Amino acid sequence: MNLLHLDSGIFLEQSVSRKLSQQIVDRISSDADTIVYRDLVTAPIPHLDAESLLANNEPLTMQLLDELKAADTIVIGTPMYNFTIPTQLKAWLDRVLKAGVTFNYTEQGPKGLLEGKKVYIASGRGGIYSEGEAAAMDHQESYLRQALGFIGITDVQVIRAEGVNLGDEPRQQALAAADEVIAELI
Repeated sequence: MNLLHLDSGIFLEQSVSRKLSQQIVDRISSDADTIVYRDLVTAPIPHLDAESLLANNEPLTMQLLDELKAADTIVIGTPMYNFTIPTQLKAWLDRVLKAGVTFNYTEQGPKGLLEGKKVYIASGRGGIYSEGEAAAMDHQESYLRQALGFIGITDVQVIRAEGVNLGDEPRQQALAAADEVIAELI
């Protein structure tokens, strides 16, 4: 198994999503032949511009695509910022959602080319957005599922710790619940 591990939480030491993503990697990596780690905060990917979008062999984009295509399993550590993903993760997605490489346009609509991969999303959230009225504001999980599905990756499991900014007790409960889910991973 080849594993790609991405982290995008800007609070390096305090990041819940980083803690969870590392726990996931530790839990599932015993069968890994290779682990590629990308810290999208400490080594940011430049945002997409016209030149890099139109370039066919731009070195950074090619490297990111090679890493993604080689991965059997992807672990994405992502907090929810302002109801969506961090800009650092969006910059990575902008490079790897590439027509003719990770998806094709067909007469029947877009077709993803990266089927057969497993993704674990380690999500940290200050509030609770998976249920109730606040669920309409969740553009993190829905966006990631849509973007990954667009390139053919539909086997996505989200492990969330939400409500971590609602006080010490809710934070501990959220982390314990996420720990239980991670302990069940194969």
